[in-house]
Amino acid sequence: MPKVRVGVVQMSSGPDVAANVAAAERLVADAAALGARLVALPEMFACCGTRAELHASAEPLEGPTLARMAGVAATHGVWLLAGSVIEDLGDGRYANTSCLFGPEGTRVAVYRKLHRFDVDVPGFAYRESEIVDAGDEVVCAELTGAAGSGSPGSPGAGAGGGGATGPVRIGLSICYDLRFCELYRILALRGAQLLAVPSAFSGPTGKDHWEPLLRARAIENQCYVMAPDQWGDAPGGGRWHGRSMIVDPWGVVLAQAGDADGVITAECDLDRLAEVRRRLPALAHRRPEVYRWP
Repeated sequence: MPKVRVGVVQMSSGPDVAANVAAAERLVADAAALGARLVALPEMFACCGTRAELHASAEPLEGPTLARMAGVAATHGVWLLAGSVIEDLGDGRYANTSCLFGPEGTRVAVYRKLHRFDVDVPGFAYRESEIVDAGDEVVCAELTGAAGSGSPGSPGAGAGGGGATGPVRIGLSICYDLRFCELYRILALRGAQLLAVPSAFSGPTGKDHWEPLLRARAIENQCYVMAPDQWGDAPGGGRWHGRSMIVDPWGVVLAQAGDADGVITAECDLDRLAEVRRRLPALAHRRPEVYRWP
């Protein structure tokens, strides 16, 4: 029975990169101690601040922050999704970038946020397009050996226990991407079993939209969803929503964080995922030959 225990980290990052990275390291260690084989950090985990502060924190992919995250993955022998950092692309260009590291510390996948958060809602205004450029690639990655079987903590165990039984496919996204269902359908059609949504979700929108959107993406694509979020004060006087979640393919919330830094974990049972898809074969019932859009 292939299973993978995932860990979701909730943080309240500020502009102090050193303090944020140190907190991320501690929380990943906590998740690994709880048996997580895949751990995800939130969006902007290394720096959450003004446009000037974010640009000052920007690094290339080979920069010190992501190098430390690679080392953390290797130290704990986990797959680590470094939620997102501001990547310096050169020539005055930046991206909101998520990196996936394998348990040896190797960078396995890079995803640059496709949809930029330009909104003006009551209690929150933000112009992400003034901070970063948009990515242009859908990214699905394979976590070889992440799933295991047997009892948790057995020697050589993968997530959820015993020896590795096969790869897990993960689809990458960041925060505002959550509102664009097309992205997640593409990821599911590319074989994703798990959807990652590292976020800094605004408080005013999160109170009504966060949980319904996460559960909808899980239900309609029959995937597990892991969504680490920022909580607490946001730049400019707003608030991040928090309430990080792990959701199963039936839309059931398996774990939810409170209003604090910390870690939540849950076991993703790939046999259950396959059973959901077999008993309610909505993905197989698609009729793309009759769908029309501009």
